[in-house]
Amino acid sequence: MKVQIRYFASVREALGKAGETVDTTAPDLAALRDELIARGGPHATVLARGRAVRVAFDQVMSDEGTALREGCEVAFFPPVTGG
Repeated sequence: MKVQIRYFASVREALGKAGETVDTTAPDLAALRDELIARGGPHATVLARGRAVRVAFDQVMSDEGTALREGCEVAFFPPVTGG
């Protein structure tokens, strides 16, 4: 299935792009993240397990158990703090 991925803030800076469309067999957000990590390079570094990364599914904050569907939008970004 095709999934639109968006990257924000330091994730975007590390990957050098704001987004991409990927063809994936991942059933959920966790598996998609693992597929991206498996690419190696900056994806492996910035999305590594143990790093604080937030994820949104169709513009709603979601946990990694959320199931993917054709044409959905997934966004990865670092936690945001305010002051």
